[in-house]
Amino acid sequence: KYSCGPVPDNRDGSYLTMLSGGGLKFGIINIVGNFGTVFVDQSYWQSAIAAKPASTHKGYLLGGLVWFTIPFALATSLGLAGVALQLPITSSEAGSGLVPPAVATHLFGNAGSVMIAIMLFMAITSTGSAEGIAVSSLVAYDIYKVYINPQADGPKVLLVSKVVIVVFGLLMGTLSVALNAVGLNLGWVYQFMGTAIGSAVVPLWNLLMWKNANAMGAVVGAWGGMILAFITWFIATQADSGEITVDTLGALEPNLAGNLVAIISSGLIQAVFSMVAPQNYDFVSMGEIQMLDDDQRGLAEEDYSDKSLDEAKAWIQKWGWGFTVIMVIIWPIASVPAGVFTKGYWSMWVFISIAWAFVASAVIIALPIMESMDTFTKITYKMMGWELKEAKTAEKE
Repeated sequence: KYSCGPVPDNRDGSYLTMLSGGGLKFGIINIVGNFGTVFVDQSYWQSAIAAKPASTHKGYLLGGLVWFTIPFALATSLGLAGVALQLPITSSEAGSGLVPPAVATHLFGNAGSVMIAIMLFMAITSTGSAEGIAVSSLVAYDIYKVYINPQADGPKVLLVSKVVIVVFGLLMGTLSVALNAVGLNLGWVYQFMGTAIGSAVVPLWNLLMWKNANAMGAVVGAWGGMILAFITWFIATQADSGEITVDTLGALEPNLAGNLVAIISSGLIQAVFSMVAPQNYDFVSMGEIQMLDDDQRGLAEEDYSDKSLDEAKAWIQKWGWGFTVIMVIIWPIASVPAGVFTKGYWSMWVFISIAWAFVASAVIIALPIMESMDTFTKITYKMMGWELKEAKTAEKE
């Protein structure tokens, strides 16, 4: 019921080791599930489309490195502190994500509770805003504008977007209450999400990167992979626990099986369709998508040139694959010889997590301010009634 005693499948039962069977299984589930949340989440695509093409690839990679400090530093500090201090946190409470607030409150009192509340508020409002806009855009532009009212202008589409945001927010709040009422906590949903949406990852990747990807194969692969993943999930739960309940469905091994079947089977299904009937798509129509409001302020002609886009693709492939290999393969393997961490090795681990957290915080706070300094300056001058003398350069013909 509580976190005490040795950890099953860990080297010597220790928390301070990378030799963890449970950690490996959860790591695979984590990768599949997060692939799903990124590929299927419209807010990521929408942000990428809205940003300058020359900046998107670097911004997303930098954002990923900054984000990594959240689970890394919080797990190292608050997660292990909860075990070390033997706080009375039940497994159910831990699964609901209550370890950080419990530890922060124990260490800092009410100030700790306030700090965690501020973190959660900022994270939830940011994510909730992005998801609301993403869903409203899908409904307004891809459903209403295409199938219901093709002649709709900007104001009508905007009205539909606003209505959808309100409805979506109410539905998500209701869903959250319902999930909590039936006992599906944060940990349960986190492990399950790869089974539910992981099957869309490979078909979406192929549609963007493979000219022979078959459209029908993508649809069948996504839905078929999800159905196969659910069947596998239930069968594995019955075989592992002898019964199917909310608790047994949340076990590690059945979720691992469901996640793997989702991402692998969907890719195989689409591959078969694409080999039998290759589509040989030329990607021309993607560049001919009509925009309702063709607002290109702040964009230069070279931002859309094939040369700059090819350079961006080469850059993100080099650094993206490089960081992936380092984080997913080299770092864990390099930690294996250490076995159970010594005090010195553990001190180095803590130092890296603290340094990463401070550097990430500085970057994510300073960079937006630096990039928007011209805008801040203009606004300040306007508010104060000052005249802003901008440098003018003559155009040479």
